[in-house]
Amino acid sequence: MTTLESVPNTPQKEPSALRGWLAVLAVTLGIFSLMTSELLPVGLLTPVGSALDVSEGTAALMVTIPGLVAAISAPLVTVATGKFDRRLVLVILIAIVGLANLASAFATSFAVVLVARFLIGISVGGFWSIAGGIALRLVPERHVARATAVIFGGVETASVLGVPTGTFLGDLSGWRTAFAAVGGLGLVALVAMLFLMPKVPAERTITFGDLPKVWKSNAGVRIGIAITFLVITGHFLAYTFVRPLLQDDGVSDSMIGVLLLVFGIAGITGNFIAGALIAKRLRQTVVGIAVVLTVAMLLLAFVGNTTLTAAIILVLWGLGYGAVPVTFQTWILDAAPEATEAASSLYVSTFNLSIALGALFGGFAVDNLATVSVLYIGAGLALVTLLFVGRRGGTPAATDQAAERETAAAH
Repeated sequence: MTTLESVPNTPQKEPSALRGWLAVLAVTLGIFSLMTSELLPVGLLTPVGSALDVSEGTAALMVTIPGLVAAISAPLVTVATGKFDRRLVLVILIAIVGLANLASAFATSFAVVLVARFLIGISVGGFWSIAGGIALRLVPERHVARATAVIFGGVETASVLGVPTGTFLGDLSGWRTAFAAVGGLGLVALVAMLFLMPKVPAERTITFGDLPKVWKSNAGVRIGIAITFLVITGHFLAYTFVRPLLQDDGVSDSMIGVLLLVFGIAGITGNFIAGALIAKRLRQTVVGIAVVLTVAMLLLAFVGNTTLTAAIILVLWGLGYGAVPVTFQTWILDAAPEATEAASSLYVSTFNLSIALGALFGGFAVDNLATVSVLYIGAGLALVTLLFVGRRGGTPAATDQAAERETAAAH
């Protein structure tokens, strides 16, 4: 998402729509497998920790490490590979993910798993940073917006559906099977990109100097980064430990995968609801997300949950989180229409850094306080988001102008 390849000055034949969309789908499969790989341990902390003799807090390093590495690698890989064919770079990165997941599946020690998670972090940051802007090079101009949305959909679907599916598979056949399946999916994406993507020669990439420039000059970007940090950190601080939280409430292991699938389905619904609202109600949508996430976490903390009540709360939580990626990405792009590459780079890094810190601080809380404490802390961070959204100058200018036009028309 940090790179938007520039259109050449020399006339070129417009890409074939069919071939372009096949390439887009291949990239989407790749980014889905990468993001599922990054977040898969969320639903498997307990069985992995038990099998490799580490605590659940320590097992959360499987989420922390790739998140931290991805936050750093997003701009580094993009700049470092700026002269190479983008298809080649994406293929190499997805190959690393496939092999790293297979290594995790056969690991006999937690140290091996962490090395594999480190490699996944490099691939996630680099792949996401490049893939986000590649639609412009693959499909006719009239299809670019939809194709970009489809690629971003791979990120969202991994968050709300890939992880629950992996958890469900892990419950049925063991956590090693889940890692192996995601590794195999990555290798399928590799083959798809090799055969369906055309060569995509490098043309332009961001420089490190663009990042501080857009941060200093754009209040909307700063607010967007702040709310991303708060909401994503709060969400993953709690969601990383959703399995032990549900177990503490007496939910059986066999039902946890089902409940996370319920969460995923609700998340996809939340994505579509947000997509219909953000064009005219961006600020209000962010407020709604913060409120819904806060309420859901507090309910899970206070209510004596049965499987049914846990399912209802996870539906609410899923609706809130499913709306996050498309809403916050839109905020960032609207805030910096003239510097989308640099602004998106900051967003990708912040998103992944927040995943890592959420899992890290959640692990500290679980090991030193109580498992339920992550719900209170996560809810508090989500609630603080309201202070930033309410600041004047925080809403992207384009959205402010649209809201003003709508108000004027109503009167």
